[in-house]
Amino acid sequence: MRAHLGDQLVIESPTTGGARRDGEIVGLHHDDGTPPYDVRWSDTDDVTLVFPGPDAHIRHLEHEQPPGVGEASPTTGEAAAASTVTRPAGTGSPGDIGRRVAVERRRRGLSREETAGRARMSPYYLAYLEEQPADPTLATLIRLADALGTSVAALRGGGIDLPPGQSQALLHPQLRDLSPQECRTLLSTHGVGRVAVATADGRPAVVPVNYEFVDDAIVFRTAPDSVTAAAAETEVAFEVDHVDDALSQGWSVLAVGPAREVTDPEAVRGLAQRAHTTPWPGGKREM
Repeated sequence: MRAHLGDQLVIESPTTGGARRDGEIVGLHHDDGTPPYDVRWSDTDDVTLVFPGPDAHIRHLEHEQPPGVGEASPTTGEAAAASTVTRPAGTGSPGDIGRRVAVERRRRGLSREETAGRARMSPYYLAYLEEQPADPTLATLIRLADALGTSVAALRGGGIDLPPGQSQALLHPQLRDLSPQECRTLLSTHGVGRVAVATADGRPAVVPVNYEFVDDAIVFRTAPDSVTAAAAETEVAFEVDHVDDALSQGWSVLAVGPAREVTDPEAVRGLAQRAHTTPWPGGKREM
């Protein structure tokens, strides 16, 4: 019998042949995936050390079946028959959950060990969730959402097409001004912000851009014929924010100042090398 993190251990009923108990494998004790396993049972949410008997088998993740997982163990005779785990219709790629968990964890400045401790799971399993296409149980998502201060719906990508801030305000909300240093710290997280410019015909426009915060300056790349190119040599406003619907809180930073085009080839090359991402709109954006 061999398993991977995230596989399901199923204990069959000797009378009916159906599943008597099942759980998610959240810990391995041998590199080759042989027993024993740390199993989080779906009926109690408890984690126990399990030495599977002849009435147990593994349900492998469909996309993580290495050669030989369906073979019988020559030493124990225990069957390791593989079966396919199907996903409900209409759900996204299981890898999306891991990416959202990793992004939320980093945004809150938490290590994998800290997050795993809060969620009462193995750090190795959390690493597996973040790096592999996995389909964690609802109980696992509930614990992760609680550990990260977000919601299960957010980790699943629910409401991704809706604007943030639609949840109810807190009973006693508080609004406070951020210090200049707090603003710089929040700006330095980089990501997507909005540039407010006056277009060629004098009308205002607000355009989202991928940006970097370099040496106390806000930097973004665009195309010469774009709306944001009109920012060059003018006074502009730049805004970045984050809204947490799960906690009904957020922050916003507004910067105002002169914009200029970076023309020195060496400086342009250095900024491109330090960029955390390429512009999401694609195309040639070298300005």
